[in-house]
This record gives sequence, structure tokens and C-alpha cells, in this order.
Amino acid sequence: MKYIVTLGGKNYEVEVDRGEASLLGVTEGAAPAPKAKAAPKPAPAKTAEGTPVNAPMPGTVMKILVEAGQKVKKGEVILIFEAMKMENEVTAPVDGTVSAIVTEVGASLNKGDLLLGIK
Repeated sequence: MKYIVTLGGKNYEVEVDRGEASLLGVTEGAAPAPKAKAAPKPAPAKTAEGTPVNAPMPGTVMKILVEAGQKVKKGEVILIFEAMKMENEVTAPVDGTVSAIVTEVGASLNKGDLLLGIK
């Protein structure tokens, strides 16, 4: 790999191969500054009105059994996700109407990730 090292206002082009360095050349002046990569924009926060339904553990969403605007009963299965090679059910914690679904089939989940809201 080639590097440009600046010492005392002089640029040294150095090549490093398996722990051994070789000087390739010397030039006057400062080394060109590396171009900075643009910082990635943060993802918009996911929100849903009403009672939040969160992932109980890490996994992958397999099926979403409800739609926004659909009425649900407490204990009704609303989503199925895979974790540790097992299918797991997420049930509605309250009676109500699904206000928003903020996940999708195939999404990777971390414990506590918001799945949907029920109001």
C-alpha cells in the first residue's frame, strides 16, 4: 500500500509491503487532504400513535397479519417473526385499531424495536 507522509513540510511517498517500508519519493509542500465522506443522514424516527408494540427479542419479520386501520382484540396474533430458527408470535397488548405499521416483512429486529401502534 502506498501512503503520503508529511514531515517538516516535505511529503514522503512511502510504500509498505508486509511490514517493510520503502521510500518512493520526496516533494515539497503539504500533502493533499483526503476527501471526507459525507456523513450518512440519520434514519427518520419511527413512530406510531397509541400503545406501542415492540419486538420482544432480536429476529426477522416473517408475516404481518394486520393492516393499518384494522381493529384488533387483546391477545390476537398480529405479527410472526423468526428468532433462533423458531417462529414466534407477537400478540396485541390491548383492544383497539392499528394506527400504523412501522416494520416490513424481512426486516431485521433488535429487542425493543417498534413494530406498530394500536390506539
